[in-house]
Amino acid sequence: MGPNRLTIPPPSEKQRAFFDARARYVAFGGARGGGKSWAVRVKALMLALEYPGIKIMVVRKTYPELRANHIRPMLALLPPGAVYSDREKEIRFDSGSLIMFRYCDTDADADRYQGTECDVLFIDEATQMSEEQFSRLKCCVRGANGFPKRTYLTCNPGGRGHAWVKRLFVDREFRADEDPGDYVFIRSLLADNAALLRDDPGYLKQLESLPQRLRRAWLDGDWSSLEGQFFSEFRDDPAHYGDGLFSHVVTPFDVPASWQVWRSFDFGYSRPFSCDWWTLAPDGCYYLIAQYYGASEPNVGLRLPPDRLFGSIRERENTDPVLRWRRIDGVADPSIWDRSRGEAIVECADRHGIHFAPGDNRRVPGWMKCRNLLAFDDGGRCRIRFFSCCADAIRTLQTLEFSKTNPEDLDSSGEDHFADSMRYFVMSRL
Repeated sequence: MGPNRLTIPPPSEKQRAFFDARARYVAFGGARGGGKSWAVRVKALMLALEYPGIKIMVVRKTYPELRANHIRPMLALLPPGAVYSDREKEIRFDSGSLIMFRYCDTDADADRYQGTECDVLFIDEATQMSEEQFSRLKCCVRGANGFPKRTYLTCNPGGRGHAWVKRLFVDREFRADEDPGDYVFIRSLLADNAALLRDDPGYLKQLESLPQRLRRAWLDGDWSSLEGQFFSEFRDDPAHYGDGLFSHVVTPFDVPASWQVWRSFDFGYSRPFSCDWWTLAPDGCYYLIAQYYGASEPNVGLRLPPDRLFGSIRERENTDPVLRWRRIDGVADPSIWDRSRGEAIVECADRHGIHFAPGDNRRVPGWMKCRNLLAFDDGGRCRIRFFSCCADAIRTLQTLEFSKTNPEDLDSSGEDHFADSMRYFVMSRL
């Protein structure tokens, strides 16, 4: 790739794997200090030099981050014939290649790039972006030419985009319209970055001195340990699904007929609804055993009329082998008793034989009780667990962040519908 035009130190083994990857979507990272930003800068320049006329876009959350992490360091690597325009935030090459630097902090920012075309897209710190922003940005990768069409992402555990990055690249759980062959994850840790360890040996000690959860995320690249996650206690560890230790997610098991079952419900129309079924084991642990989550895509509801919604719930309870033939008491969002716009939603539920009591809607006390159930004791046991089939509950709990205005509450602009349903249930039991 034109080694006489771009002089770089030898890359690490993981950086070389990133350079060589040819998948449609390539994610690189897992822990801090893995050499991600350097790899992005070098790969972008390598592509610009190898493919005359190619269009490349580098995206990060804010422009100051772009300037500090990419623009300034990249200018030191530019070969002759490449010129940076601060006004346009672009590097133009005499070969016709182009590297554009763009920021994306909000959905509105992502919308502004709908008309932008590029051949290769780099999203740096992808976990700082929502899945909706990612979906819009990746549509920029198009064009009728012979250039490669790829999206490169760098990522660390945590942030608002943690769940979708983990789903695609770490857990490799794909939807029907996603091809597993399109996704590659290159896990890079601080130990893979010999240059940083040599030049800044104190950095390792800084990471080792962090609190346990933050250390696991930033040093070990543990995607189930998050700083900034509202439910930082939550841990999804497939290695412990069977033994039920130090994991909130378990393999589904047969629920004895003698165990009581409850239903909790958070209503949604344009936003998702969450109908959840719980049971209590003799050892005092609650289990989420089934879930009906109404979303067409993350945080977008199915827009089902209440009559269809409760008809579907009634059908599930009549046919599901775990739920049928059981008496099920319910608790729900108290807003469904509102009659200010006509018939209350709960009246429609009653007609279908789906009965609820109003949930206690106190938020902060409710979250505290949820945390108490999630907490592990010294033996690795807790008092609330989730069947692994309840994917939306597991996914959304990991996306929720603290409120910026109330440090004891969660940010309700996130996908909090299952969390609210869980809160109503927990408040009804404790």
